Amino acid sequence: MTLDDVDEYATSLAGCKRKGHPGRVAWYVDDRLVVRQDEPGTLLVRVGFEDRERLLADHPDTFGVPPRWESHMKVQAELDGDAEAIRTAIRLAWVMQKR
Repeated sequence: MTLDDVDEYATSLAGCKRKGHPGRVAWYVDDRLVVRQDEPGTLLVRVGFEDRERLLADHPDTFGVPPRWESHMKVQAELDGDAEAIRTAIRLAWVMQKR
């Protein structure tokens, strides 16, 4: 998956808009973070703890949680991981952030 793929999918979700600048792009709904570019080749996706645990269990090669995020509702996604799983995580984040 590429950042262009992420952009195409995220902006297809109602109210989800791209913000940021090259090297640090992000997508928000109602000014609430859904997903953003993180370290090279990764994304930060904002998901609830239960969803995060399910994503980690089902797709351990795609998702991880760096120590600094353990207490936060975030998961790291590898862009070269399972594209459908990443889209699922983005959708979960979008649902969580809608008001």
